[in-house]
Amino acid sequence: MVTSDQRRRQLAREKYERQQKRRAEARKKGRQRLAVIGAVVAVVIATLVGLIVGGVFDSDKDTKDTAADPSASATPPEPKQSPSPEMAIDQKGKYTFALKTSAGDITFAMDAAKTPQTVNSFKALADKGYFDNTKCHRLTAGGIFVLQCGDPEGTGRGGPGYNIPDENLDSLGKANEQGQVIYPAGTVAMANTGQPGSGGSQFFLVYKDSPLTPTYTPFGRIDAAGLKVLEEIAKAGTVDGGQDGAPKNDVKIEKGTVTQN
Repeated sequence: MVTSDQRRRQLAREKYERQQKRRAEARKKGRQRLAVIGAVVAVVIATLVGLIVGGVFDSDKDTKDTAADPSASATPPEPKQSPSPEMAIDQKGKYTFALKTSAGDITFAMDAAKTPQTVNSFKALADKGYFDNTKCHRLTAGGIFVLQCGDPEGTGRGGPGYNIPDENLDSLGKANEQGQVIYPAGTVAMANTGQPGSGGSQFFLVYKDSPLTPTYTPFGRIDAAGLKVLEEIAKAGTVDGGQDGAPKNDVKIEKGTVTQN
């Protein structure tokens, strides 16, 4: 027979064993919770490190590599808004744009019948001296062969504060399998951001046949004397000897004048 003392001791032992079991289970659950929390924290830290290394939080990082596309003829202009000029030219007339530059005179003919919006804009800008004392900021010597001008800031980001529509885009023939046409030497065309209807005041002068997508309004033709000046500018190369950069010898437009023939 179990005495009362033995029974009490047995009950106490069973109670103690139950307590120990509950404590062991609690410790196990605690370790499991800590393991889960640790895994979550590790994932969050790894994600944050990846984002920081990837530059997601770098507000100064330029997300567009403009140098990756050699045919891009202009970077987006600064958001300065101005009204586009009212139509004030003879839309059937012939016009001449005469550039007096530090490297020599470059003159090109413009046909208003083919590019009325472009010619009207350039005449309006030239009449108020917009192009005077500005630099041609870009020379390319690989893939495409152009001198780019028309930015009063000289950075490739300047413009008149308005855009003009694309014109005359089918005049250079059908695009090849690469989606390109040849812009012949002597052509003057509008630079843009790569988006339709984004031309402003920047333009490029082609000194050697250049394959480009037919998205840049061709609106002028350089005369023989002007093309020779342009070729001499190109021979000097860029300031750093690369294929795309500022001309080694500064090219400054001292005066830009548009007249009707």
